Amino acid sequence: MALIVQKYGGTSVGNVERIKNVARRAAKARGEGNDVVVVLSAMSGETNRLVALCHEASEFPIGREYDVVISTGEQVTIGLLSIVLKEMGLRARSLMGHQVPIVTDSQFGSARIESIDGTRIKDELAKGSIVVVAGFQGVDPEGNITTLGRGGSDTTAVALAAALKADLCEIYTDVDGVYTTDPNICQEARKLKKVSYDEMLEMASLGAKVLQTRSVEFAKKYEVPVMVRSSFNDSEGTLVCKEDKEMEKVVVSGITYNKNEAKISVLRVPDRPGIAAKLFRPLTEAGINVDVIVQNISHDAHTDLTFTVSKEDYKRALKIVEGTAASIEAKEVRGDTGIAKVSIVGAGMRSHAGVASKMFDVMANEGINIQMISTSEIKISIVVDVKYTELAVRVLHEAFGLGRGEVTEEAGA
Repeated sequence: MALIVQKYGGTSVGNVERIKNVARRAAKARGEGNDVVVVLSAMSGETNRLVALCHEASEFPIGREYDVVISTGEQVTIGLLSIVLKEMGLRARSLMGHQVPIVTDSQFGSARIESIDGTRIKDELAKGSIVVVAGFQGVDPEGNITTLGRGGSDTTAVALAAALKADLCEIYTDVDGVYTTDPNICQEARKLKKVSYDEMLEMASLGAKVLQTRSVEFAKKYEVPVMVRSSFNDSEGTLVCKEDKEMEKVVVSGITYNKNEAKISVLRVPDRPGIAAKLFRPLTEAGINVDVIVQNISHDAHTDLTFTVSKEDYKRALKIVEGTAASIEAKEVRGDTGIAKVSIVGAGMRSHAGVASKMFDVMANEGINIQMISTSEIKISIVVDVKYTELAVRVLHEAFGLGRGEVTEEAGA
């Protein structure tokens, strides 16, 4: 007998008929002798609807009451699935985040999990129940409802799998695995049989929407094997696991893009110690994540500093930076929402030279101007004008030999 955690996304539970399909999959796993924990998102579009209502009530609604509102979608789906399972003659128990409990910090809207007590879930499993847990939500030490940020149900599932020492965490979504790039913009995109935690972490953080970043962090830290599969067919998925020697042979594993980016430039910033800290500290205190940062060479004891944030945080970030800029005597603040980030990712980049120059050559040949660059051991990201996003993805996918049937081991050499 194995312990399996299954997570189903919004499209998988988009209506009652689809919830019945989820019930059949969970019942099949239980019928094969496994203990089963199911984690659910809200119905597709429901969280967006709830967020929109909050924004009708306030321009900046982030806070305790915001989480009270947007956490309700998952309560509906776990209740419905439990009803369906019981209708099928199975034992089921639904649990919200605070009933598990999943304890988080008090950063409303993007809370981080601090601990999970698996006792109640284990007790229910011992009784033969399929335990159905609300994703995306938790409770802080003061008893307030919290939410984990967009994609937080993935984090809930992997964190539960780690806490319960599950044998496998299955993430069911509307795609049947992790692809070399988005199949919607590149017909030659190829499904990967397996991908390393590090590669998946980079892909998730760089715009790949298959898994949420923090869920991959949990999986890597606790070595939870994660299988990404489709809830609409029985195709073999993609296994996210520890890196092996075969993975290192592939220079570039995937191309990602993210249009949910905005750029803020602070011009004529005094170039002296402590200025950057004064500029970014208020953003940190507001819970705004800063991504790519570029600082120009100093001229006349002044410099220009440019960075990116998510579009959701753009208005708040711009308002904060404008206030800070005045206090540090910067000349001007400019914003730009017409950008995108395109990235190449691959474990093999650690041991192969020439990957960056090849990427830049491909962009130059297409007349695509690179505005910003960010690198790590296994990824290179560039910021470009949003209108070039799809073109950049397609030409890089071809240049690095990621299409179906292509040999990729020396694609970046």
